[in-house]
Amino acid sequence: MSAFKKASVTGGQPRKDVLAPLKVTRILASKPVLPAEILSTILDLLPIPELLCFTRVSKRMREMVYDDTRWVQRLQLMGCWDEREARRKADALRIEKSRVQASMLQENDGNAAIGSNGSFDTANGAGKTGRSSTTIIDATQGNGVHGQPHRSGFKPRQARVDDGFDSVALTTTGGENTYFHDDNSVTGLTVFSQVHSVRGHARQEFAKIYRVLAPLYVDAVKCKKHTDATVFRKFRDPDQQAQMLANLSRFSDSDTSQGWRQRVNIFTALTEAFENAVFREFEQGLDSGDYQGRLRKYAHVLVSLNGGQKGVELFISRNPLTTSKDRIVSPLSALNHQVSGGILVEHSFKFFSDLSAAFNKQVTIIDQVFPASVNAIVPFLRRVGKEIISEHLTILFDEAHRKSIELYLKAVSAMYAQSLNFAASLRPGRDSGDDFYDTVDEIMADAFEPHIDLYLNEELVFFKTTSDAEVSGWERQLSEQDASMQSMYMSNVNRQADKRDFLTSFKKVVMMPVNVLPTFPISSPFGGKTATANALVNGETLETSQSTTSQPSTRPSTPGIMNSTALSNNRSSTPVPEPPTSELAAKAAIMNSRLEGIRSLFSIEVALNLVHAAKSSIERAAVFVKAGGHFSTDARHQCELVFVLLLQTLGTRHIKSGFDQAVDHLSNYNPRESSEHGGSGVTPLVTFLELVNVGDLIQQMLEVFYEQELIATNLTDRNDFLDPAVKEKKRFEQVLDERVAAGLNKGIEVLMAEVEYVCATAQKPEDFNPSTTSSSGSDVMDIGPSQAAKQVVEVVSSHTKMLVGSTDKNMLDVFNQEVGLRLFTVLCKHLKRQRISIDGAIVLISDMNHYFSYIATLRNADLALYFAALRELAQIYLVDGQAHAKELAAIIADGDRFRGIFRAEEVYEFAQRRADWHLVKKGVERAMYGIGCELM
Repeated sequence: MSAFKKASVTGGQPRKDVLAPLKVTRILASKPVLPAEILSTILDLLPIPELLCFTRVSKRMREMVYDDTRWVQRLQLMGCWDEREARRKADALRIEKSRVQASMLQENDGNAAIGSNGSFDTANGAGKTGRSSTTIIDATQGNGVHGQPHRSGFKPRQARVDDGFDSVALTTTGGENTYFHDDNSVTGLTVFSQVHSVRGHARQEFAKIYRVLAPLYVDAVKCKKHTDATVFRKFRDPDQQAQMLANLSRFSDSDTSQGWRQRVNIFTALTEAFENAVFREFEQGLDSGDYQGRLRKYAHVLVSLNGGQKGVELFISRNPLTTSKDRIVSPLSALNHQVSGGILVEHSFKFFSDLSAAFNKQVTIIDQVFPASVNAIVPFLRRVGKEIISEHLTILFDEAHRKSIELYLKAVSAMYAQSLNFAASLRPGRDSGDDFYDTVDEIMADAFEPHIDLYLNEELVFFKTTSDAEVSGWERQLSEQDASMQSMYMSNVNRQADKRDFLTSFKKVVMMPVNVLPTFPISSPFGGKTATANALVNGETLETSQSTTSQPSTRPSTPGIMNSTALSNNRSSTPVPEPPTSELAAKAAIMNSRLEGIRSLFSIEVALNLVHAAKSSIERAAVFVKAGGHFSTDARHQCELVFVLLLQTLGTRHIKSGFDQAVDHLSNYNPRESSEHGGSGVTPLVTFLELVNVGDLIQQMLEVFYEQELIATNLTDRNDFLDPAVKEKKRFEQVLDERVAAGLNKGIEVLMAEVEYVCATAQKPEDFNPSTTSSSGSDVMDIGPSQAAKQVVEVVSSHTKMLVGSTDKNMLDVFNQEVGLRLFTVLCKHLKRQRISIDGAIVLISDMNHYFSYIATLRNADLALYFAALRELAQIYLVDGQAHAKELAAIIADGDRFRGIFRAEEVYEFAQRRADWHLVKKGVERAMYGIGCELM
């Protein structure tokens, strides 16, 4: 080590410290001047070559340029990025990475450390083979996802831009030769089909397109003349030129750099010039009719260029089917002026058949001219529907509506039904799709749409008007008949003479036998016998329908139903009696005529006419249910409204008013003033029951109509309690049941009045007290019911049997029970008016047994108790009161003997009707109440 030391220098200026400037320097943090958002916007405005140069500025700029989302956005602008495909490949890539990592871990666990030969240094990953950490990336890239697999091991990084744009110049100042390469011209036609949606490789996929189409695009926007463009010089076939222009137009959508609008406008002008030239060739081929040659060729060129919509429009507008409408049958020829209210179906059928044949012929030409990718048939059909079908329907319907509403309704329904056949006869094209016929139905619905609302409204108004006119005509006819009848009977009245023979004339003319309307062998709708109603609803005559019915009727006779015409004929053939000469006789004849006319207060013929009118309206409206959409909903609602209107007209205006008048006429009947009691039934009640049968038949007709026209055709749902048809049907049935119940109640009153009359007139005093007429006991007495009892049972049973099979079982049970209870009351009143001896008690007991036997046939246990008690009551007249007063008193006081029907006080009242009561009264009262006992 040197022993010399630095000598100190004295004098002079001191030396400055060389680090002094550094000591006073401050280190400031470097920050970017522009935010990332503005930088990203600037990058969007740069062309691709300058964008690649921008990546050399810094690592941060390189990351921004190479961001995968930037290139995915460009691919999306061109419509060649499929997100589902990218997601599917990303999932496959993730699975492959997991598999490679698992295999590497297994390999690391099973192998020992390897020396320097064929291995890396321990600092770079000791113990690993030639497949280094880059193996994961290499494996994913070599899995057929993108490019070829790399060799194992690292490669030294080259000093070039390896970003997919190898053949792209990094400056925009070069000429056209810088951008165009001959080896890429062939792949330009199919370049978009070679692009894949791979996340992380969107830049490389965009580079595939850019290398091929960018030179042609730049050349096209820079050339001075359209014909000088390289794309026209390199591709001589018009179809290939159209395909390249379509690809370039698609590529121009990704042009977002500065000045993109001017470039797009220039390229659009070039494309339009090419399209106009092709369009002129297409038009010349259409005029010459060269479908297989020039027209087909240039149609494919237009389709390749932009879908060929312009060519399709020209073909449709110049088509002879749309330009020569006069060849189609005139709409006015479908109206028949000779036949009232008729539509000539053959003329309408000819219109649609000719139109179908012409359309199918044009479909064949369209398949020859246009490729399968172009759907020119549906636009052509829409033009036909708008210009031919709609115009034809408008003229036809307006003229029909002007002539008559019924003609209009038939025309609309018939034309729509034929339009459905027309739609089914059309032939689809090669690639029309499975929804072709749905589209045809939609076009037909559009053609009828302007007329549907008016049609549905007119249909409902027409049915309402028709039904009101039918019922009003029937009511007017009844009114006129009633007025003429009163006029005829009152025309020869002598009021003074009437006062002198009041009772005589009344009894002679009050009731006369009437057999105008025959009985009806019908059954309840719940009984299952609906053959007659089916026949009437389907338009058959009742004579035919009844001849096919093999079941025998439970009624006395089985004639056919006569309509009002036959009824009028029968009435006219009946000899007209002489007009009465007294006012009372005239009024009695008027009442008799009204009772006779009970059965004609509502008509089966009117009901049939209304049902057939409703059926026609529903069938016409139901055609539009097949249209679907709101047409179907409106048509279903229309059918329900027609049915509701039918029920309201028949129920409220016709049947209900008829029953009310029948009950009112029936209330005026007084059997005690009538001389006609020889038959087995009460004539006015029999007549009313026939009216019930007619009402039941009408109800069955409506039930069959509801099942066939609404339920079977799925126009309504019987289980929907809020449905208007279901609600109105239940209300109609309720109204009918109420009217029938009110009439039967009045009929029961009339029947009981007849029973009282029979008991009062047919019951002889000697029936229950023979001692009043026989002087000695040697006379032989007939043991059996009296003639009065037989007549009562015959009258009551004949009326109860008439309802069997014509009403509901529940209503029949109620009717029978009410008849039985009222008969019990009448018999009790009748018994209290009689004087009964011990010998007459045998006849009384026979009568009570006869009544009980009849009640037993009704199979009503409650009624049987009443008449069993009445039978026991007859026993009190058989006991000898003088010898057995105590026993008689015990029978009277025994409440259990009469099952609680009669109390002891009531039995005591009946006992007072004994012929020997004045002899046995004291002993009976002493036994019952202790009267006459002395206290010891």
